[in-house]
Amino acid sequence: MQLKELISTIPDAKITGSLTVEVTGIHADSRKVEPGFLFVAVPGTQSDGHQYIDKAIENGAVVIVCRILPEKIVPEIVYVRVVDPAGALGRLLSVFNGEPSSQLVLVGVTGTNGKTTIATLLYELFRKLGYKTGLLSTVCNYVDGLAIPATHTTPDPVELNKLLVQMVDAGCEYVFMEVSSHAVDQKRISGLFFRGGIFTNLTRDHLDYHKTVEAYRDAKKTFFDQLPSTAFALTNKDDKNGMFMLQNTKADKKTYSLLSLADFKGKIIETHFDGTEMFVNGKEVNTRFVGKFNAYNLLAVYGAAVLLEEDPDEVLLLMSSLASVAGRFQVQHSPKGYSVIVDYAHTPDALTNVLNAIHEVLEGGGNIITVVGCGGNRDKGKRPIMAQEAVRQSNKVILTSDNPRFEEPQDIIDDMVTGLDIVERKTTLCIVDRKEAIRTACMLARSGDVILIAGKGHEDYQEVKGVKHHFDDREIVEEIINNE
Repeated sequence: MQLKELISTIPDAKITGSLTVEVTGIHADSRKVEPGFLFVAVPGTQSDGHQYIDKAIENGAVVIVCRILPEKIVPEIVYVRVVDPAGALGRLLSVFNGEPSSQLVLVGVTGTNGKTTIATLLYELFRKLGYKTGLLSTVCNYVDGLAIPATHTTPDPVELNKLLVQMVDAGCEYVFMEVSSHAVDQKRISGLFFRGGIFTNLTRDHLDYHKTVEAYRDAKKTFFDQLPSTAFALTNKDDKNGMFMLQNTKADKKTYSLLSLADFKGKIIETHFDGTEMFVNGKEVNTRFVGKFNAYNLLAVYGAAVLLEEDPDEVLLLMSSLASVAGRFQVQHSPKGYSVIVDYAHTPDALTNVLNAIHEVLEGGGNIITVVGCGGNRDKGKRPIMAQEAVRQSNKVILTSDNPRFEEPQDIIDDMVTGLDIVERKTTLCIVDRKEAIRTACMLARSGDVILIAGKGHEDYQEVKGVKHHFDDREIVEEIINNE
């Protein structure tokens, strides 16, 4: 493809060189540049792509897109100066790949909690409705039925466009996508055409990256600000930031709620370990999900499906057959009479939601035993809050290792303990070895008790000093229960 076709979507581009040069590929990683490629020098959080322009040229780049021209100008190379290289990368990739998102009905889901559940349930629902469907999520990406491992909540622009092309080629009509705050801030979704956006909720998370709650919130809002008038914007009216998200959007504004009048109104009738019975827009539906937070997720799924012009009654019927997403409130029962719930809850609010759901369905005088840790090299401010929430709503708490990454696990636990008073510290166990922590919880549990193992959910590894070791909470629980 000629350069002049590619840069048509970048009005601020200033070109030095020929517009007729042929481009055979695009990348922002100089190590992956091949002869004929266009290299985009993106300023990143760890390094600046401008430092690798020479390496990209050495590997065969014929076009360099950058914010600042290098001191050494190579006469044979075409240089394109732009104000925002990160945003340009997404737009260039979209044009180069034939704008795959415009050939799909692409719906993005953003918020602190619930993104994976909503996106995955929409994917499952639309497949049940008979459509070929794609999914871009934290747990796994799917091109219709083909599973492709996920490395990020939202892939980088190169991988993202490659996946969208695969989905178009596979005949997919709908794609449901988790949109992280990092992805918005880093312009990973630049150049994509969304037909809808869903907001779940907003609580403290990723402050190691965004620094303030306001910056984190504004990154989410930017997604809605950029939606076109042809899209819908569906928000959780009960969240304090719900309507804020829609203030400047051009999209068709819609709401869902459990507490007040909304376009999609829900009411919980009864909840138990096997599921929740609820009203959705006045019609009764039995679901296989537990807790108020899941009722919100289901309302978002229903609302999005109806806004995508599916029959409301058929949607409700199929919703009753949808099952729990991997690592989200997954229940296993011990022959000794206690239950174990594995959940991805890794923020204070998510932990509170899951514990509230357990209290809603806990029968008799059963106790709640919570096993929880916090990730290393992430927002340290939430660590004491996580411990506080666990102790506040549990009868026994075991603090343990999560993904320590490059931190010492004991240091992370020590940070969590600072949120507890003297009495709480005496009654809280600290066991660094996660497997031993889970085993201890199972040993302490009696018939009627519920153990919550929070933080890792679907993850099947533990990251220590840059190395991922196989570790799956669900496998550990199954092994312990089978040996009882």
